[in-house]
Amino acid sequence: MFLTTARRMRRAALAGAVALATVVAVSACSSGSGDSSSTSKDASTLVAYTGQAGDYQINFNPYSPSQIGGIGTIYQGLFFITNANSNPPVPLLGKTYTWNAEGTQLDVTLRDGVKWSDGQAFSADDVVFTFNMLLKNPSLNTTGFNGTVAKVDDTHVTFTFKNPAFVDGPNILGRIMIVPEHIWKSIDPTKDVMEHPVGTGPYVLSNFKPQAYTLGVNTKYWGDKPKVKNVRFVSLSGNTAGADALAAGTIDWQTGPVPNLAKVSQTYPGYKAITVHTALNVLITCSNAALGCQGPQTDPAVRQAIYYSLDRKQVNSLAYQNTAADISPSLALLSGGQEKYISPSIDPKIAPNSPDTAKSDELLTGAGYTKGSDGYYQKDGKDLSLTVELVTGWTDYVTAVDTMSQQLKKAGIKLNASQSSWNEWTDKKTKGNFELAIDNLNQGPASDPYYVYYSYLNTANTAKVGEAAPTNIARYSNPEVDEAIAALAKLNPQDTQARQAQFDIIQKKIVNDMPYIPIVTGGTTSEFNAKKFSGWPTLDNLYAYPAVWASPDNAVIFTTLAPTAE
Repeated sequence: MFLTTARRMRRAALAGAVALATVVAVSACSSGSGDSSSTSKDASTLVAYTGQAGDYQINFNPYSPSQIGGIGTIYQGLFFITNANSNPPVPLLGKTYTWNAEGTQLDVTLRDGVKWSDGQAFSADDVVFTFNMLLKNPSLNTTGFNGTVAKVDDTHVTFTFKNPAFVDGPNILGRIMIVPEHIWKSIDPTKDVMEHPVGTGPYVLSNFKPQAYTLGVNTKYWGDKPKVKNVRFVSLSGNTAGADALAAGTIDWQTGPVPNLAKVSQTYPGYKAITVHTALNVLITCSNAALGCQGPQTDPAVRQAIYYSLDRKQVNSLAYQNTAADISPSLALLSGGQEKYISPSIDPKIAPNSPDTAKSDELLTGAGYTKGSDGYYQKDGKDLSLTVELVTGWTDYVTAVDTMSQQLKKAGIKLNASQSSWNEWTDKKTKGNFELAIDNLNQGPASDPYYVYYSYLNTANTAKVGEAAPTNIARYSNPEVDEAIAALAKLNPQDTQARQAQFDIIQKKIVNDMPYIPIVTGGTTSEFNAKKFSGWPTLDNLYAYPAVWASPDNAVIFTTLAPTAE
């Protein structure tokens, strides 16, 4: 089963989470109708397993890196925006929004009559407080909000920016959870955990134990009350326990590997599965010799040769149980509305599934390599040999690298695996102390290739080898790509023709330079109880990203589902 990096990072954070220094006990506890004894046998209770192993440490601070839940369910943003599709934003605490022509002012009309779960009224003051809190505490400002926010009246706020900020819209509107000023003004948001979270969302915390916690319906919710009355999050011992729980019918939704993944309906009667493809699985290259990268992978011809030498169909079969899908060398998804952004000049727009050794040979001989008697290409007396970094125990990646090693051997390229702990692997990638590393490039707040390009290709997001790079760990730097990214940041998303011209520039360069060598588009598979609940996302109606750990998407799914017994 293919696990996305986002899930892996979440698992690592949860496994190492400890209670923060100060526990805030808010006297105004949330009200709810949740039953602490609810189980999967209860018709209106959904039991979810997020991959949590070990006890939960109570923390419902949505801005804490070790928060365990509440985003979307307890706390809400202004709108719901998902990277699973390109649908218009769904109103939540916000009703409508408009940009000025320059993209320097964003006006939002708020929903009237909303109450916090403790009964106090929600207003524009809470929105202004939340965004100012992020500006005052940079460690919480993970979306990079850099504007100003002002209250117009109780139901209107205005955001202003020095530069066009169209592309910041999905983060501002959909990824920042609004918190109640009357409570949060008295806490330290960087340290405190919320034992009794107060939100505007459809659920409240009704019961907490280290082995499980339950969310019940928020009786003061402004919208339609959820038909799923209780959501119970349980802790199990790992993937095997998750599969066993499916077989026993004691959980209703999980995201992760199970035996006979292709036959979930037969193996687990009453359950179905869905696989979505959003993770760009790549070989990251330390590509830039000018920034200190060393090794043959700094030559674009070598990177291209690896690209053409891969048997992607075999990698998908052996490493990912055929859950992966095709990938484009443009690094735009082939689904979710992104396929329309792939430049006509990218031909073919899909990476080859079978190896083209003739093309690989042509690239390497053109770069001055000659094949030795042992079958490996050589240059200056050295074999063409590269080392790929991966995490010990990540069996899908281990199998993928072993498979690619055998494939590249046939192409005259040595590929060696170097396994290490997650922390060491992360440190090597971040600081550029690697030749190749297998990992995913994950999508941003909306289904738009801009966010991948900005994060992973922008010179502003990289650093010299030895220094930590924020996101562009390939150390890629191309002035034309930087200019195109900067131009995209200023363009109105509605100006599709002008945007496409910039996408064309970026894609032409990266297909030629290939700092991230495409392998496959990773599939994330979830198993869910279709007999007990109706309304689950489908590939034809992917209204939210259907991973149990994905917030705030999971909250939208909880509120869309209905018990079949009703």
